[in-house]
Amino acid sequence: MLRTDSVSFHPVIRLPEEYELYDFTIGYDPARILSHAYGVGKYDEVRPGMYLGEQFEGVRNIHMGVDIGCPAGEPVFAFYAGSIHKLGDNALPYDYGPTIITRHEWLGQVVFALHGHLSRSSLERWSEGMPFAAGAQLATVGAMGENGGWNPHLHFQLSLVEPHTHDLPGAVSAAQRAQALRDYPDPRLVLGPLY
Repeated sequence: MLRTDSVSFHPVIRLPEEYELYDFTIGYDPARILSHAYGVGKYDEVRPGMYLGEQFEGVRNIHMGVDIGCPAGEPVFAFYAGSIHKLGDNALPYDYGPTIITRHEWLGQVVFALHGHLSRSSLERWSEGMPFAAGAQLATVGAMGENGGWNPHLHFQLSLVEPHTHDLPGAVSAAQRAQALRDYPDPRLVLGPLY
């Protein structure tokens, strides 16, 4: 269980007061007219028919992060002080595209955070092991042509398990769900009550 009592966190994206709450239980339509330029997609949401890339063996449709929809180029900030753990481009269709995984420590816990669907230029200023302060700009959100083919958004996912590459399973199967909920805690523990 991730402990966050009395720990303060910085927003990863500066959301306006009003934004759309996405419902991907009905599927994903990339051509849908958005009601707002910003929005939030839920953690632990079953998203049928959404993850179609070759990396999604079987039926992996339970989302293990929080998606923050926003315009391409939106700054992505460090939610807490830490260092760059892994970075690279998950370039398959429907994948994360440019990705940064950060490492953090608080209350005796080591926590990793995946930031996916970034711009390619986000990878240029960092290398593994580089430190940063809370609130430092880590990246910018990527456009559809560079972020795996998705509408611009940040996939933000926590992990209590150390990633060995610049990747984490962002969607899991029903059989994997119970373990995934233990390994990948609810991002709202650091993002705040987005919904």
